[in-house]
Amino acid sequence: MLGGELRLTSAPGVGSTFTLYLPQIYTPPRLARKSGATLASAAPATSDRAVQASSEDISAEEAQARAGDGGVLRSRFEAERDARDRILVQQAAGALANEVDDDRDRLTPGAPVLLIVENDLAFARFLLEAAREKGFRGIVTSHGVSALALAAEYKPSAVTLDIFLPDIDGWRVLNRLKHDAQTRHIPVAVVSTDEARERAYHAGAFSVLVKPIQNKSALDALLERLAQFIQRTRKTLLAVTSDDARGDWLVQYLEADDVRVTVLPGYEAADAVLAEKAVDCLVIDARLPLPEGHALACGGADEPWAESLPVALFGRATDPGQLSAWQRLAKNRIVREASSPEELLGLVSFFLHRSPSGMPEGHRKILRDLYEAKEVLHKKKVMIVDDDVRNIFALASLLEDRGMIVSSHDNGRDAVVALQNEPNVDVILMDIMMPEKDGLDTIREIRANPASKHVPIIAVTAKAMKGDRQKCMEAGAWDYLSKPVDPELMVGVLRAWLA
Repeated sequence: MLGGELRLTSAPGVGSTFTLYLPQIYTPPRLARKSGATLASAAPATSDRAVQASSEDISAEEAQARAGDGGVLRSRFEAERDARDRILVQQAAGALANEVDDDRDRLTPGAPVLLIVENDLAFARFLLEAAREKGFRGIVTSHGVSALALAAEYKPSAVTLDIFLPDIDGWRVLNRLKHDAQTRHIPVAVVSTDEARERAYHAGAFSVLVKPIQNKSALDALLERLAQFIQRTRKTLLAVTSDDARGDWLVQYLEADDVRVTVLPGYEAADAVLAEKAVDCLVIDARLPLPEGHALACGGADEPWAESLPVALFGRATDPGQLSAWQRLAKNRIVREASSPEELLGLVSFFLHRSPSGMPEGHRKILRDLYEAKEVLHKKKVMIVDDDVRNIFALASLLEDRGMIVSSHDNGRDAVVALQNEPNVDVILMDIMMPEKDGLDTIREIRANPASKHVPIIAVTAKAMKGDRQKCMEAGAWDYLSKPVDPELMVGVLRAWLA
């Protein structure tokens, strides 16, 4: 890409010399590189010898003869390189296989992108066309692990998620998205035959649409709501409390450029606001009695906002009867309790699908500290499979410091046997380049065992070339990290899978 070359001089019994040439003045090539000769003509020559060696088409016998006197081996390595590049290009194309001719190659700046994760490709095409009508560009996949890779690469504006996927349970995909700081702000609409509305909402779903869809108007309404939510850069939060001092504090603590806070003294005033405009989140002072017959208390079947409007209950209800009322409500509505200011900010940010880029630094720091303070990794069992004892030592030290229980193996064969004897491993960190049985074969064998089918496997490899992620995913890995691994990134990925 820089117009340079990497050359190899090698002789049996003597050794090998790798030489990297880079031009002092970079000239962008007009055509894609196809051969050593094309590359040499597109970039400034580093030496006459380099140009000569690049343009000559020598035989394998001539190359071997030149190796003894320091000549440059070309034809055989070029042929191997070109063949390898073709394979890598095919693998890279497979990594993001366009299953229904979606819009991933036609994305334009400013256009909202909808990631459609759908097992039924016929229904996926229907979803794609409906999304295009609402102004979305669509990206489609039928696999959960591919969805996670696509979300990381394309940063979609919203996601529709089927729960029944061929490779990984859709609930795991939702949890992974909602526990990763880079994706938790993306609204996810569950569109599936699974009617677990309560589970979906409590996992962080933006909305739920149950299949089969009887008429297109329901789907259009969902997409319209998603589009409107995305377009509003400042979300609306309604706080209900009769305590003026607490109301002032809520505004001061929660309001930001991306959040507008309105404080109201009681439920009747809140009802009037909810009837007039869209509200994204409701914060209620737990000490404020919940009146019988109120839309919240009775389920709000007639209120369009009741089912999906999240409620953050701040503080503790002192009256036992009041506490029971809130507990009953939580079975049918999205209600979560926050006992501290930090927990309240975390809940509100979660419910509002706030992007870290739009938050003030103070809010980002509070959320970062809150997230890291949770003992998600404590007492969780991690298996490290790596043939380099130095890597095992470094990873084990890092994870043991965070309270994890670590077991390690220096080859895939022992790891498979250990899993059969100790099936209660929570997550596996798998090196790919290992002797005897490599990481890909090890992952396949682990996935063949029903007891280990749902254990998160994270591929950790220095072989970070095009197509590697796809190969790991096809083998059964759920995530991918390239070496050298950033410790904070690794811990973040583990938290996201184990939260």
